[in-house]
Amino acid sequence: AVAVPARLGPLVVPRLPRVGCVYADGTHWWWIVPSGSDDALPWPAPARYSPGAPLPGTARLIHRPEGTVPYTPPIPLYLALCRVTGTTPEWSRPLSA
Repeated sequence: AVAVPARLGPLVVPRLPRVGCVYADGTHWWWIVPSGSDDALPWPAPARYSPGAPLPGTARLIHRPEGTVPYTPPIPLYLALCRVTGTTPEWSRPLSA
């Protein structure tokens, strides 16, 4: 799951082509993403990728996808989070030798 502060959740949703399962409590939203969604993706702070993350007992499902796939695609989520946090995507940064 990718956890983000609750204040960012509503800013991310309209930027996504498809939203999977999203859980929330008063402080965070958890976006369910496929396993390995941290491969070559340094999630922008304050987002946190947590493989196999147990959700707190206070979290409730706030979005269920229309189809049968529970995941939010990680690349669009990453780009949306970069946009709302003002972070340049990792592959757009200059390389250093």
